[in-house]
Amino acid sequence: MKKPIKTIFATAIAFAFSFVLFSCSTEKNADTLRMNMVSEPDSFFPWKSAAAETAAVTDNIFEGLLKFDEKGSLYPALAENWSISEDFLTYTFNLRKGVKFHNGAEFTSEDCLYTYKNLAGLDGLSPQSDKMLIVKSVSAPDKYTFIVELKSPYSAFLMLASDSPILLKDYTENEKFPIGTGPYKFVSYSLHEKITLQKNDEYYDKERAGKIKNIEIYIMTDENASISALQSGQLDIVQMVTGINAKALEGKYNIISHPQNMVQILGLNNSYPPLSDINVRKAITCAIDKQEIINGVFDGFATPLYSNFSPILAEFYNDKLSKLFVHDIQKAKDYMARSNYKNGFDLAITVPANYQPHVDTAQLIANQLKSLGINCTIVPVEWTTWLEKVYTKFDYQSTVIGFAGKIDPAEVLRRYCSNYKRNFTNFKNAEYDEIFNKAENEIELKKRAQYFKDCQEILTKECAAVFICDPGRNIVTTKNIAGYTPYPVSMYDFSKIYFVK
Repeated sequence: MKKPIKTIFATAIAFAFSFVLFSCSTEKNADTLRMNMVSEPDSFFPWKSAAAETAAVTDNIFEGLLKFDEKGSLYPALAENWSISEDFLTYTFNLRKGVKFHNGAEFTSEDCLYTYKNLAGLDGLSPQSDKMLIVKSVSAPDKYTFIVELKSPYSAFLMLASDSPILLKDYTENEKFPIGTGPYKFVSYSLHEKITLQKNDEYYDKERAGKIKNIEIYIMTDENASISALQSGQLDIVQMVTGINAKALEGKYNIISHPQNMVQILGLNNSYPPLSDINVRKAITCAIDKQEIINGVFDGFATPLYSNFSPILAEFYNDKLSKLFVHDIQKAKDYMARSNYKNGFDLAITVPANYQPHVDTAQLIANQLKSLGINCTIVPVEWTTWLEKVYTKFDYQSTVIGFAGKIDPAEVLRRYCSNYKRNFTNFKNAEYDEIFNKAENEIELKKRAQYFKDCQEILTKECAAVFICDPGRNIVTTKNIAGYTPYPVSMYDFSKIYFVK
């Protein structure tokens, strides 16, 4: 695929920027790991952040009562152990003693009370998390005991606890200077330049403590500029590398490629009149050639998908959906003929300009939909603009975006619930809502998994969006880097990375 002139020009600008960025620090520091990041952090405050790449960084700063490993298994973090009542409504957490926040403050049950009351909207506070509305009450009988009572049984509550970082009570500067208990602490952030972290020497878990003293994460939106920085010795790790560039770097560098539990979709605003017609949505679904996108955009490093779920979470994945809507232009035309838009219509595809794979995917989709008389206009916007217009205000017609993966399947599929405030596809389906709620309240794992599979089937049959692929995450590192660990969610686990000779 040829890049347009404006992309080539942007690459040149980005390369020049990277030269300026690194020119004053050309000596390699053995105590410092340097890597790239393709977008600006949207917020360091966990209650405000929505970007997966930001969370991939802040997960090193903040921690929940539990954490999960690279297989998605839970292990104790700020809670050293816990117990659950027979009715599955009361969770008692025994907290670690001697844990300190990065500013030296002691971690106690007061911090847990502060965090969960805000998250759940207790004591008249505004809820910061829809997921935490399941919480009925919280209490702390002593300094190192924290109790949560739920309104109804929720089998994924421990997973939710692992994804809910504990914040320092009454600290209000996390937006600018985040303070947590994690293995790395925040040092600084320079807009358009870098985030700097430093090893937390007081971290309570010596086995999981960081091995490298300093972490520098450079915001570099252009892949070619990042690769040039790697080749010149100014970066140790480059992530979000395309397949073609990864192949070109084999031999001289370490190449790590793994599924990332991300669902790339053509998001359809179901409230936009043409897209509210299910026959139009079916036509678009049949007209899009996923394999052309996988080959042309991801160089084959991707897995085709059929619902908003990746097979990486095999236990919950519905593997019976691949034949429902196959690529078939004639079928697509037949569906259009049954719709109220037989002669086609205009469609704007809003894409975050800093994610080139999404831009390239939108270009291919625009070409593929021409046969249906759908005239697509690609609207590239800055990431912050996308978050505001699409994710928050639902002010768009269609979009190409990647839904970040989650460990809990409920967090993946909640995005299509009618009452979810971030349901930007505006998908409304009473049966879907009912089955999802049953899954939320089901304790038995097999039944819960089946409910989630049923939800996936509804999304596919109703063509809530066009589910394209799970792009492979390609990481390139210098030969002296070891320990980079893939997770089923976006996470840079800096505590596991180390230098080798």
